[in-house]
Amino acid sequence: MLFSKIRLITFDSTGTLLNFSVHPSKKYAQIASLYGIECDHNILNENFRSHWRKMIKEHPNYGRHSGLGWENWWRQIVLHTFKGCEVPIDDGKLNTIANHLIEEYKQRSCWKVTQGALDLLSYLKHKGVTLGVISNIDPRLHETLINNKVRHYFKFVVTSYEAGIEKPHPRIFEEAIKASSIEDLKSEECLHIGDSIPLDYVGATRAGWKALVLLPDKSSQNEDKIDENHKFYSFYDLHKYLMDNGETVKKIQ
Repeated sequence: MLFSKIRLITFDSTGTLLNFSVHPSKKYAQIASLYGIECDHNILNENFRSHWRKMIKEHPNYGRHSGLGWENWWRQIVLHTFKGCEVPIDDGKLNTIANHLIEEYKQRSCWKVTQGALDLLSYLKHKGVTLGVISNIDPRLHETLINNKVRHYFKFVVTSYEAGIEKPHPRIFEEAIKASSIEDLKSEECLHIGDSIPLDYVGATRAGWKALVLLPDKSSQNEDKIDENHKFYSFYDLHKYLMDNGETVKKIQ
């Protein structure tokens, strides 16, 4: 892949720039314990995964178009995750726990910036490349990025909830081009980096963008659809690749 015409680079958030500092099931158990509720995090994990699948099918994009709304979407996730717990919990306490968790996931304590990401962002920023974020997520992402001290690297943040469309739909990538405010920017001058082959890589390439995928391990996804040179297993490898091609990354004047 040549970068002679790249003018915009965007990143996915969860699983790419940011990862959970504690597994969500353990975080749910920790917060519940603050209210005197003790639940097995393994049971919470099973409940969470089951209801997550149900909610994304019945109320996609965090309830953006179903009328549920993202806050109530997450309340439903929390309520049903704990409803399956062997310990009986009254609805009032469940709502309190849900509200606590909704706020908690804005905080730095729930997240860790992926190793090597800051070095790469600093390098690209120094090169003068315009950076952005495109993520299938709710609007809390803005605060999350600020609290994790990475928001200043990005000119814009496009969340699926606010855009009203999710990756891999081409329109969310079009929204990013608009948000960049780069004059006469074309899709082939854009690069997207994420951890999902169907959502990030396939989504971006179908929108006419270039794409690279940052995989968490070497067997996590079906990699048949992507070029061997377009997949990486760490930000360090990705950074080296871009540095080796650094002279061809176009600097925005």
